[in-house]
Formats: sequence, structure tokens, C-alpha cells
Amino acid sequence: MSNRQERRAARAQGDLDTAGFLQVAARFIEVANRENRKIPATDLHLAFLWAASRYNAHVAKAVLEVDDHEAFVTHMVKQYTEMLRQNLADPELDPPAGSA
Repeated sequence: MSNRQERRAARAQGDLDTAGFLQVAARFIEVANRENRKIPATDLHLAFLWAASRYNAHVAKAVLEVDDHEAFVTHMVKQYTEMLRQNLADPELDPPAGSA
């Protein structure tokens, strides 16, 4: 089986590879951009953060059945911190020259 076939089979089963992960994330960003037409980004980013925490709490409790909530929180904070640092370092997110 080729790598492409393996990736398709994995996606069909709901497994996310890097490309699939980024595609799902892009759909959430599209929702944020659409909502940002009416809601200030300073409010919207907190709503998305709340939604992410709510969903992650559900996954921890109902799917993973995490007993040690504090260990899970520590793990998630580390992951978020790394993701935020990576995105802040991304030059594609820099504002266009001349904008303020």
C-alpha cells in the first residue's frame, strides 16, 4: 500500500495526519474569520479559547476518562504554550508593511 493510500485509509477511520490536522484547524480559523466580520477579535479570541477549554474538558472527562485533572491541565497548558509560540514566530502572521 502506498503512503497516499495509507493516509487516505487513516483519514477514513478518523485519524489525523499533519495535513488533516491543519485542514481541520483551518476550518476553525475560517469560522473565526467569518465571525470576526461582526465581533471584535479581542472578544472573539476569548470565545474561541473558552470553546477549546470546554471541548478539552469534555474529552478529558468523557472520552479519556482522566482521573488527574491537574496533570491534564498541565499537559494542555504546555501544548498550548508551544503552539502559541510557534504561531507567534510565524512570519506569515506579520501585519502587512505600512499597517498600524
